[in-house]
Amino acid sequence: MSNIRLNSIIRAFESGKAAHAAFAKLDKQTAIEMSDSPYDGIVFEMEHNPYDVSALGDALQYMLSRKQIAESGSVAPKVTPLARIPANGAEMNQSFAKQVLDRGAYGVIWPHVATVEQAYNAVASCRYARPKNAPLYEPKGVRGDGPANAARYWGLSMQDYYEKADVWPLAPQGEILVGLMCESTQAIDNLDDILANVPGIGFILIGEGDLSQELGLPRQYDHPEVVAAMRQIVDTCHKHKVVVGNPHVTAKNHRRLQEEGYRFLMSAPARTYGVVGLARELAGY
Repeated sequence: MSNIRLNSIIRAFESGKAAHAAFAKLDKQTAIEMSDSPYDGIVFEMEHNPYDVSALGDALQYMLSRKQIAESGSVAPKVTPLARIPANGAEMNQSFAKQVLDRGAYGVIWPHVATVEQAYNAVASCRYARPKNAPLYEPKGVRGDGPANAARYWGLSMQDYYEKADVWPLAPQGEILVGLMCESTQAIDNLDDILANVPGIGFILIGEGDLSQELGLPRQYDHPEVVAAMRQIVDTCHKHKVVVGNPHVTAKNHRRLQEEGYRFLMSAPARTYGVVGLARELAGY
């Protein structure tokens, strides 16, 4: 089995760099144009856009480039696809994660995770079961066994897929990222306990839209109360050495956000050429 790192976002994290990503719609043309962008990853938006697993499967296929595969020797897409699912953490809905992973996504972003129990469920939903005496047993995997499509998409045998289809950084060889959105005061209050007690969280993504709504300051991202709440999230993540991300990165604020310690930098949804142009600036092209 090849030791080549398949997930470009994890590759950036392991090298100590920030990873750049963007939200993307589930359509073929967006996937084609984003497949050769300078982003490390894209997030197919299925929370506020329709949840369409068939469309996700098509988009994932269009992320592949024969030229890139021939030149790199890696069958993984250069720009790593993740999916944001519609289920909130409180819904404890494992099926959404199972379906997007079975299509071949390299990670899942869970909205509105606010408790240790919800965070544990999110990570467990992205893991296969292990024997009780196996190392890295917790969180106990509950992902159902149906790897054929994902293994084919990753270019692996099913047995090799099992080895790589685990959550990073809990499993060092894992290629799956679990991102939890912290977007409420309850989540902030519980974040220290979440990060102390739930291994396998790849990153925390701030949801300042919903957070600012709860604070009575909708989308006032520069208001001192919103800034202070976001700072608390960043500080807690740094305490536990967990990557923290921001989903509202622009050409104007990206340097400041990196200086503040954000390492998963996402631009807001945009039309393809605008997104690629911003990506080139963010990535220093």
